[in-house]
Amino acid sequence: MALAQVRVATPDDVDEIIRIQSETWRTAYAEWLPEVALRQLTGPAARQAWTEAVTAGEGYHVLLAIEGDWVVGFCAAAPADPDEPGVAPGQGQIVALLVEPRWGRRGHGRRLLGAAFDALAEDGAQGGLAWLPEQDVASRACFDRIGWDPDGMGRTLDGGDRELRELRLIGPLRVDNRDPRRRVLEANGFTDPI
Repeated sequence: MALAQVRVATPDDVDEIIRIQSETWRTAYAEWLPEVALRQLTGPAARQAWTEAVTAGEGYHVLLAIEGDWVVGFCAAAPADPDEPGVAPGQGQIVALLVEPRWGRRGHGRRLLGAAFDALAEDGAQGGLAWLPEQDVASRACFDRIGWDPDGMGRTLDGGDRELRELRLIGPLRVDNRDPRRRVLEANGFTDPI
């Protein structure tokens, strides 16, 4: 069995981050995003944005999931935007969490979140938030398992010829499990059955 670990990304990892984001979004989001948006994931602006994220410094974290010799996923975490409606002081944000589908269900997402939560907590964050596409049931289930729930906030992103609706989830900075068998997925998130 290959060794799985999480490490901090460096500028040398930007190409892998771009590859993982592009391939994962093409697999998971192709029906929700127009081709022009997917092509931009590998363009110069994406390269510049990821280089800036990796080198942003204090309070900003880009972490990689490694299995054996392979980079298989990444997580970006930062302070939450205090000007965003409903954001409490001291919240961190999971900006991105992606694991290549072929490497899924091996605990990489949980390890990435655990490392990101530790980094945010060290920075003084006391809770977290993430924006996820409303239709992304797999990612929402991942966050649900660790106790993150929709807080009622939503936004619509302009994708050119399509709009992408996102829900904001909030939760604690820990990866404790809650029993997923007791949860029911509804349009606005997971709920406990009566």
